[in-house]
Amino acid sequence: MSTPKNPDTGPLLQVTRLNIATKDRSLVRDFNLTMDRGERVGLIGESGSGKSMTTTALMGLLPPGVNATGSIRLAGREEDLVTATDRQMCRIRGNDMTMVFQEPLTALNPLMKVGPQVAEVMLKHKTVSGRREARDKAVQLLASVKLPDPAEAATAYPHQLSGGQRQRVMLAMALANDPELLLCDEPTTALDVTVQRQVLDLILESVQQRGTGLLFITHDLSVVANVCDRVLVMNHGIVVEEGSTDEVFTRPQHPYTRGLLAASDLDASDENGRLFTVASAAAYAPPTVQEVLSMVPPSVLRLKTSAAAGQPAAEEYHPGGSGVDESTPPAGRTDGSALDEPPTGRGPAVSVGVDAAKEPVISVKDLVRNYERGRTSLFKKPGEVRALRGISFDVQAGQRFGVVGESGSGKSTLLRILAGLDQPSAGSVRVAGNEVAGARESQLIELRRELQIVFQDPMGSLNPRMRVEDIIAEPLLAPGQRVDSALQRRLVREMLAAVDLPADSAERFPHQFSGGQRQRISIARALICKPRVLVADEPVSALDVSVRAQVLNLLSDLVDQYQLTLVFVSHDLGVVRHICDNVVVMRSGEIVESGSTEQIYERPQHEYTRTLVGATMSLRAELAAREAALQH
Repeated sequence: MSTPKNPDTGPLLQVTRLNIATKDRSLVRDFNLTMDRGERVGLIGESGSGKSMTTTALMGLLPPGVNATGSIRLAGREEDLVTATDRQMCRIRGNDMTMVFQEPLTALNPLMKVGPQVAEVMLKHKTVSGRREARDKAVQLLASVKLPDPAEAATAYPHQLSGGQRQRVMLAMALANDPELLLCDEPTTALDVTVQRQVLDLILESVQQRGTGLLFITHDLSVVANVCDRVLVMNHGIVVEEGSTDEVFTRPQHPYTRGLLAASDLDASDENGRLFTVASAAAYAPPTVQEVLSMVPPSVLRLKTSAAAGQPAAEEYHPGGSGVDESTPPAGRTDGSALDEPPTGRGPAVSVGVDAAKEPVISVKDLVRNYERGRTSLFKKPGEVRALRGISFDVQAGQRFGVVGESGSGKSTLLRILAGLDQPSAGSVRVAGNEVAGARESQLIELRRELQIVFQDPMGSLNPRMRVEDIIAEPLLAPGQRVDSALQRRLVREMLAAVDLPADSAERFPHQFSGGQRQRISIARALICKPRVLVADEPVSALDVSVRAQVLNLLSDLVDQYQLTLVFVSHDLGVVRHICDNVVVMRSGEIVESGSTEQIYERPQHEYTRTLVGATMSLRAELAAREAALQH
């Protein structure tokens, strides 16, 4: 039987010499941590550093074959969590210590409505008198995490909520029994920037109100700068540095910490104008507090400070769909426009910072794409989704053109049409002299040569049964291409060298590479047929910060080397600001603002763009916001 806890005895969490290992390999070595009540601690490191395995050990959820030694004590309990029985841990998990996972859709029961799932946590630990009280309190908890119409949301299944709403449900479940310790394992990695900001604000607000200790696990240093007061840095299973957030981020002592900071700082570059990586970080000088405050534009700092001080905005709830309904016009207009003023995407094509007299490589005129929804009732007509609502823009040869927007903005639909993978409902799309609208598949062969795509998830876009040589050479097999085997092998070797992969990579399979290496393979495949246009669809969003810097450097170098026109699609204005010259901002299928990257970032005109800028997290801006908040 579990020993009753004494909330007034000792620290909240005491971890001493924790070691985690399999039979053949050490995963975590000599991990020590002391946390006080209400303290917010960040545990940072790259994939494979051991941070998630440490969290799993704290929860007593290590997989079979993985063992832990050492000591874990929680809130004065007599039992050691390392040696506690399953029965004892079941009484602690969800009650005294809870966890919010990275992907809520896999953590929630898809066959159970979210209200009963929240209620189940309280019923399991008998913190309520009965099912009626549990049901009522579940609705209150959903309201406390800012879910609009919580009573209706409680009757929805997880798939009927958006990603941010599902993460709010996970947070409501985690806080249902007022735990003393909340563990968050990359809870915002898969979310759009504005939703990420809302969820982080909500987590911070919730733990402050309850006096809950927070252990936040992430590879994103800007998130830690926003949320945590103290930081532990892990590398290869060992804590290499520990200290206050301000001290570690402005005066790092360990080379690995300096490397992470350098790779995370998109506002810093080396003498060649390239982003710093962990390998090149020796020359990186971390910003001082004074430098941070002076370098961040005042407009951006005001947005950051107000975002940190304000309440997170509520998301729309749509019980019949994904949580974002593109067919519903935004508030304030009846024509489906997202604007309070005429959208810049209508009328003349957007063509910023280039010679408009030259023939553009990409020309989009009044592009419309409507989809028909599946029937929700036998007697109702199918609904219509207005994915693109008459957008126009031009992209000139050699331009680095950014397309920014959140989920549901129409970015992916636009990309598919540009690549000839979908047809517009109306309007014209010309890519490298090829008209997409109305073209048959046989007429798009030339387009396939001129435009190639690098996808977000390289593992999902690479055939696991093909060797790398065959994957990279695949575009050469398109109709009309005549390449003999000797030339094919030579071109593959050239592309492997271009993306900094060894020649023997050609004989290996995708699963034998890291995520960053797989993305390099995707880039090599895209460039082997020497296209004029390269479309990059969120190519770094799934990568660690150090790998992100390497891939962005590689893309920038290859764009210059091969004189490519780059269309970079992302929801992260920070990444777009670094790699793109010009940008259009999309919302609900329209272009709400366009201009040079610096103008969009430093002097945004549209309210939605200002929201995106304020929610975009950069290391320097978050440190500046911390300092500004302290000074005021």
